[in-house]
Amino acid sequence: MAEHTASIVADDLAGTALRTGVTPWPEELARTYRAAGYWRDRPLGDLVWEWAEARPHRIAVADGGTRITYRELAARADQVAVLLRDRGLGPGTAMLVALPNGWELVVLLLACLRAGVAPVMMLPAHRDHELAAIGLRTGAEAIAVPGTFRGHDHQAMADRVRAEVPSLREVLVCGDGAGGEDGHGHHVDLRSAVEHVPSADDVEAHRSRLDATPPEPGDVAVFLLSGGTTGLSKVIARTHNDYEYNARRSAEVCGFDARTVYLAALPAGHNFPLASPGILGTLMVGGTVVLVPSPSPSRVFETIAAERVTAVAAVPAVLSRWVAAAEAGDPDLTSLRLVQVGGSLFAKEAYRRAVNVLGCRVQQVYGMAEGLLCYVRETDPDDVAAATQGRPISVHDELRIVDPSGAEVAHGESGELLVRGPYTPRGYFRAPEQNREAFTDGWYRTGDLVLRHPGGNLVVVGRTKDVVNRGGEKISADEIERLVQAVDGVAEVAVIAAPDPELGERACACVVPRPGRTVTLQDIGRALRAAGVAEFKIPESLLVLREMPQTSVGKTDKNALSRIVTSRTHLA
Repeated sequence: MAEHTASIVADDLAGTALRTGVTPWPEELARTYRAAGYWRDRPLGDLVWEWAEARPHRIAVADGGTRITYRELAARADQVAVLLRDRGLGPGTAMLVALPNGWELVVLLLACLRAGVAPVMMLPAHRDHELAAIGLRTGAEAIAVPGTFRGHDHQAMADRVRAEVPSLREVLVCGDGAGGEDGHGHHVDLRSAVEHVPSADDVEAHRSRLDATPPEPGDVAVFLLSGGTTGLSKVIARTHNDYEYNARRSAEVCGFDARTVYLAALPAGHNFPLASPGILGTLMVGGTVVLVPSPSPSRVFETIAAERVTAVAAVPAVLSRWVAAAEAGDPDLTSLRLVQVGGSLFAKEAYRRAVNVLGCRVQQVYGMAEGLLCYVRETDPDDVAAATQGRPISVHDELRIVDPSGAEVAHGESGELLVRGPYTPRGYFRAPEQNREAFTDGWYRTGDLVLRHPGGNLVVVGRTKDVVNRGGEKISADEIERLVQAVDGVAEVAVIAAPDPELGERACACVVPRPGRTVTLQDIGRALRAAGVAEFKIPESLLVLREMPQTSVGKTDKNALSRIVTSRTHLA
């Protein structure tokens, strides 16, 4: 009886609980975006059955030995959506989702979109601190975790988080040992729910119920986390209207179609593999999504060959490992047509090496969970593709490049990028202090230093705060990283500020050499001097590593590097 009452309440919710934390677009701009066809005023969940009816027997998701057709995907998503509704979860509620890449994650994501529950896209690497803080921020009422993953007991962690977050009452567990008694009731065995194939009568009943009470197009569809490497991540609310356009337009620009076999190798909680075009963009065009839990070269190469993968996304550090492994072995990559690379700067030399070794198109991508997406186009000349990070997907993406005073810089000069548009939210979720710093009159201050290439593409040259202050001389870490990346023998590099009693800071290069190679400080100095780099910018210390520490989304963990650098008094 209690569950039935909860389902009625959930079905009647209007989404207002989450809307109060979302900064709306001005009505005039909203009308413009609708008139242009960007916002279609349809919940993302409405698309699930549209896909299923267009291609019911086509494989939508592949994960190891599991194959799910589009119709099966829709039926299973609805079954889980009804389970959520029956537990009082519907429009206006949020769920922390910290599952590894797998078919169950795709089913749960679509179930949330059907039920109107806003998934907060966490990562399996997140722990109590991050989950509790984000749960408090979003008022999450449920959490979905694996049972155990890579030796960590996520089920026990979920209970600890539930004790810290008053709103959190439901724990969904995907894995062995789920559903046990825990002092608060029973955990929900998510895997059993998604594995069960509903009957034809149940499919129709579930569909009718959910179709009758959909979320509003302006409701929060999904919560993403900011990609910064310092401090606790900020929460980004993406609506059904803006996120649908994000994925749909990305798929158009990148040439995804029904023949696309997309490999989600990066954590799917990140915007890049989720909807740029990623999982959602692939499903929108009738392609097949393939998932692996790790971007390790051996697993990725094996899956590309077995599934005839055509497209995959990577961050530069991951792509560098793939390229090195491909050079050392002889993987079957003949099906591969497109490798996307984004998330941090990618040197021209690394780009050309990747193209030559992988034998396919490499597309540079510049974007952020906060909205703006830029892609190098297939028609761009090779020199442009190697040296730029692309141009925006929408003609209504408004860009300003400004100096520290806020004045626009001259054409060809670098400055901080400000952006607004039809899929760039107007503020972080329930974060007034951060919004005062990051948003100005609706413009999002990216913190990225960019310039316009003569052909119109953007070139990212650094970050406003990622600098080394050497006695008052500012050194862009990203600028030096690009130059050091080109030094013979360097596989990966990060430039860090090393404390100095005289100058305050000096530049330290943290380097992972290519297999069988050595890199010295003298090698770096000679190469940078030959490139005409100012003497004060040349790194004055070197830290050689076997592997670069990574954040949970695969970016270089500069906080970890700073701790290593500051703990050492002498570096070779």
